[in-house]
Amino acid sequence: MYDFLGDIFARHQIICCRCWETMKQTTVPEENQTGLERTCNLQTGCPAQRTISHKEEDHCIMRKSNNYWPVPSEENQLDMDNTKDNSIAMKSLNADDRALLYPKLGPYFEDGQRRVDYVLTYQIAKPTNIWQKSPKMKENNFIRQIQRTLSMRGSRAPLQPKEVPDITSDEDDKQNKREEFEKNLLETGLELEKADECKIAGIGFLKIHAPWAVLCREAEFMKLKMPTNKVFEVKQASNIVEKIRMFIHKVTSPLHPKVNTNKQESVKSLCHPFSTKKKHLFDLSDREHFFDSKTRSSIVYELLKRTKCTQKDPMYSMGLSSLLDKDVYTSAYPPHDGDIEGVQAVPNDRKTLYEEWASYCVFYKYQPIGLIRKYFGDKVGLYFAWLGVYTQMLIPAAIVGVIVFLYGCATVDDNIPSMEICDPRNNITMCPLCDRACGYWKLVAACGTARASHLFDNPATVFFSIFMALWAVLFMEHWKRRQMRLNYVWDLTSFGEEEEEEHKDNNRAEYELRVMQKAMRRVDTDSKNEKVKLTCTDRLPFYLNTAAMMAFMITVTFVIVFGVVLYRISIKTALEISTSAGAGYNVRATVKTTAAIINLIVIIILDEIYGAIARWLTKLEVPKTDKSFEERLIIKTFILKFVNAFTPIVYLAFFRGRLVGRPGNYLYVVGSYRMEECAHAGCLMELCIQLCITMLGKQLIQNNLFEIAKPKLKKMLRKKTSELDKNQQEELDKNQQEELIKTLQQHEKDHFLGTFVGLNPEYMEMIIQFGMVTLFVASFPLAPLFALLNNIIEIRLDAKKFVMEFRRPNAVRAKNIGIWYKLLRGLSKVAVIVNAFVISFTSDFIPRLVYQYMYSPDGTMHGFVNHSLSYFNVSDFQPGTGPTQPTIQGQKVELCRYKDYREPPSSSTPYDFSKEFWAILAARLAFVVVFQNVVMLMRDFVDWLIPDIPKDISLRIHKEKVLMDDLMKEEHERKLAPQEIHNRKS
Repeated sequence: MYDFLGDIFARHQIICCRCWETMKQTTVPEENQTGLERTCNLQTGCPAQRTISHKEEDHCIMRKSNNYWPVPSEENQLDMDNTKDNSIAMKSLNADDRALLYPKLGPYFEDGQRRVDYVLTYQIAKPTNIWQKSPKMKENNFIRQIQRTLSMRGSRAPLQPKEVPDITSDEDDKQNKREEFEKNLLETGLELEKADECKIAGIGFLKIHAPWAVLCREAEFMKLKMPTNKVFEVKQASNIVEKIRMFIHKVTSPLHPKVNTNKQESVKSLCHPFSTKKKHLFDLSDREHFFDSKTRSSIVYELLKRTKCTQKDPMYSMGLSSLLDKDVYTSAYPPHDGDIEGVQAVPNDRKTLYEEWASYCVFYKYQPIGLIRKYFGDKVGLYFAWLGVYTQMLIPAAIVGVIVFLYGCATVDDNIPSMEICDPRNNITMCPLCDRACGYWKLVAACGTARASHLFDNPATVFFSIFMALWAVLFMEHWKRRQMRLNYVWDLTSFGEEEEEEHKDNNRAEYELRVMQKAMRRVDTDSKNEKVKLTCTDRLPFYLNTAAMMAFMITVTFVIVFGVVLYRISIKTALEISTSAGAGYNVRATVKTTAAIINLIVIIILDEIYGAIARWLTKLEVPKTDKSFEERLIIKTFILKFVNAFTPIVYLAFFRGRLVGRPGNYLYVVGSYRMEECAHAGCLMELCIQLCITMLGKQLIQNNLFEIAKPKLKKMLRKKTSELDKNQQEELDKNQQEELIKTLQQHEKDHFLGTFVGLNPEYMEMIIQFGMVTLFVASFPLAPLFALLNNIIEIRLDAKKFVMEFRRPNAVRAKNIGIWYKLLRGLSKVAVIVNAFVISFTSDFIPRLVYQYMYSPDGTMHGFVNHSLSYFNVSDFQPGTGPTQPTIQGQKVELCRYKDYREPPSSSTPYDFSKEFWAILAARLAFVVVFQNVVMLMRDFVDWLIPDIPKDISLRIHKEKVLMDDLMKEEHERKLAPQEIHNRKS
């Protein structure tokens, strides 16, 4: 019986010496021992160890490092001084006995030597409480597991149905898939360690370690560029620009974080794609740190993606992605380097990032971009580098915006049009703002609105619009140069599209599944040898569905905005009807503010809905690669969120007040709702209020509060659903449980952290903010200031999320920010057109210029208000639309004024557009054309003037290329030297 079990153990490579001795209970002579027993003696240091040959010993060690079996503690009690995991791996105990007694809490195997490069987690079907609490069960747990394994390998019928819980067919299938996948992982050379019974109930961990041979093999396959022994001196340029840059660097040295990666090096190593045949070119004296943790995890991740899990079921033919999608594994992540705070926190990159980056106390310092890239990978490093450049460029824009706003404040008392509006001696009677309920009113009542509008509608806003257009192109050029400098420092200059397609954009599991299903459906024998792929015809129904859903969502946005318009109309009418003395006071401000808040709430809610719908639509299209999936998702999400955020703003800027009609012939919607008009000073003030509330609300609520609350709530939920084992909770008090949590291994602590969902949400909120800053900056010059203040907080908030709240993301190689750069360029070009129309049609800038230079008798703005108002005879009101109160201040009204350029009632063509209207319209259109072409020409000139690659970087790249050619030439000559010597001797 025991020999039979030993053969089974040897076949499956699983062992636990203590439990084997419990089962055997007798000593078997060495000559009669199985391979399993000799392995036990080798592990425990028995005398039999000395009799095993070196070949057998090597075989045993290889077996021990690859396969594992869970072993619970004898009494299921935890010693608070012993932090060892309950799952013991098959490994050599004599390597370092102290490592087992005092295991490291960092990302290491049980032996404390091999580093955990990647972690897979899976659900464990927990038995009933009665089975868990039985002492007899605890002592014989290992025997029961053997029996259950034997039954699963054979008839799958439980040997003890009363004690062993039934495993459902679904769980049984998942376990078989895991076993086959892990077996294939072992064939790739990876080393595995399983922990089926740990301190987190119901969760199993598969720890993965990549040995040196695997790292070298995969690094060569992935063409990873590693530093060689060849170094060269980096000479600083002597031109004026470089001297200014070095001077600024010295002056700002207190603002640089205290990390080694931020120092400027005078020498640089040549980097070359790693090759096992050219190992002598690389410094391999320290193998432990030659491949850093980020590189190791990325190598393992590439192996996991390429490993086939089964050939029988097409659902699992693509490896890890399919297994994760079907919950065979619940999560996959590389472990963090270690703790960031506490007594057990040893110095590591994560701790350094926490102290020098993810703290609000260092908000004034630069970001350690090099260390961020070293720890999180190129893609994350580029995002934070871009965010840093964007935030820095907002500083001059914010300063100029504040100056423009202060200019408006300083000149408000000298503004002639607002002075005329506020002068009660003008005694101008205005037409009612609504039918019947509203009465006549005096223009002096709009004094406050007119003065406030001047703060944002003044000649300086035109200059600021031109400045922001040039600022956008300078920002793009600055980022291109910064990106190129980072590519050089990070050795990504030769990272091309072919490498990205070959190593990064593997086919997605869903695509392979659909292709396999299509191949199985094909019955045409003539086309069996043709390569099967999904065509546009196959995807046509999903494309049509996407177009219909996108149109429907955009329509929903328009309907909601129209509903808010009706709200403004009805509330304003209700407040006007109110007989309360204070109800009608400042009606416009009340309606504007509440409507803007409603729009904000709707935008925040729809943003979350649209994000989920965009992902669902993208999955239906079944993109072939991860890159294609990401780009399609970005485009859909951007369109929906952009329309959602800017539709209310576009309505206020270009449509409100233009589809009104005139007194006596107003435009009505939904029955008796009269379209709303702009204030006398224009709609610019209302546009400013909407922009201010939307921008501040999105940044404060959606971008900051949600980002703080969401990870914390999810972390609390995971801790509630992944509590310690119930037996341990019963035996330990609250303080002991807290101490026990502190002793969790690093991969167990990471399990409670949030899942990294990608950089798309981070980029998206910044792109929407960039649109707020550039598209309507003519109406809100303080937008860059608010964006700057938000981004200072955003950088540290995102840093805290990445360091403390998220699991470590997979390191992804990238040399640019991808499609986001194209979106930025597109927005910056659209911003020129939008601001031209805002200045021309939304503000009164053009009407004032036309009046001053064409109609003013003295060349000043005196008389502009009277010139911009038309006359209306109150007898021309349609029946039932005139005010119920035909008098104002006791005087009967015969003529009232309204803002428009129309002929007077006494004209031969009463109420038609006047010649002034057509002159102003022509001037507005001319301004749009001139402004757009001049600014675009200036943008193109700046783009041409500034080179994309800094001159010093271009020279260094050329120098590195020459040195690398010389190195390869020397290597070639070194290989030919022995052959030449042999030829001479012969």
